[in-house]
Amino acid sequence: MKQYFISRNQKQYLANLHSHTNLSDGTLTPEEMKKAYKDRGYSILAITDHEHPANHSALSDPDFLMLTGYEVHVRVAPRFDLYAPEAHLNLFAKEPDNITMICYDSRYRRFFASDEEFAKIPRAGSERPREYSVSYINELIRTAVNNGYLVSYNHPVWSMEDESHILSYENIFSLEIDNYGSELSGNNEYSGALYDKMLRLGMRRFCHAGDDNHNGVPLDSPESDSFGAFTMILADSLTYPDVIRAMETGNMYASSGPLIHELSKEEDVIHIECSSAKKVILFDGGKTPRFIVAQPGESITSCDLRLRPTARYFRVAVIDENGGIASSRGFFPDEYETIQ
Repeated sequence: MKQYFISRNQKQYLANLHSHTNLSDGTLTPEEMKKAYKDRGYSILAITDHEHPANHSALSDPDFLMLTGYEVHVRVAPRFDLYAPEAHLNLFAKEPDNITMICYDSRYRRFFASDEEFAKIPRAGSERPREYSVSYINELIRTAVNNGYLVSYNHPVWSMEDESHILSYENIFSLEIDNYGSELSGNNEYSGALYDKMLRLGMRRFCHAGDDNHNGVPLDSPESDSFGAFTMILADSLTYPDVIRAMETGNMYASSGPLIHELSKEEDVIHIECSSAKKVILFDGGKTPRFIVAQPGESITSCDLRLRPTARYFRVAVIDENGGIASSRGFFPDEYETIQ
């Protein structure tokens, strides 16, 4: 019996889960951002302005969904330091009208136009000065989860945090495995090795990708930070509850180019169908992943890779000729061992 993790029968919605507008340090308005992504074939956009929760659901259409959220950051000191570590988290609201500010610290308030605008924002959690420590950041994450948010960890390479800190954060639902804005600036931001370490440690986390765009240059510039890394969300419908449910249960995958049309398992064979690829890798928690490489002048659109019976988990990566990578989430044995 074949078990499907990604099926051709599932609708895949193209999403950018990390973006900034002129409500924080971006240049486009929310309306301009929505138009730019809709014109490029996207179906979902999360505007995650820094320390500025806002409900943009009025911009949603039947064929385009706006997600409510914002980005929180904790630094060694509130002022930006080019060489110091900091933690950035995206908070995705499970209900579109949830704009609760979590663990407010006045030293991080920069982007509200007026006191009257700020006074309309509900707040939750401790309002003592933010502390760059694992215990404080875990408190912030826990408060966010308890107040209706899904919390992701953003751009680990750019953030320069010690890996031991990142692995100590609790209640993270997904790792931003690729961040295009950071990648564009020269960082090797694809964080597959970190994600595999999380999975080897038994952390049930998903992965996604986002642009983190601020649009400091025109959209058609080769230096534009838009339309480079995305998440395909496998939701039952393009509605807020179904999209959030798909994210919360890991029905999504990250990409900077390729698409995964099918990911299935029959006995010990993992079957992958994808857009044109040069290499497909099956990670299982061991030192020697299984892989297949296309012959010169050829490409891979379908392949089978055998899963070891000792696999700690499995996930696949599909790599295209431009170096773009599609990354599935990790699947653990109790999610597939019941299939005979």
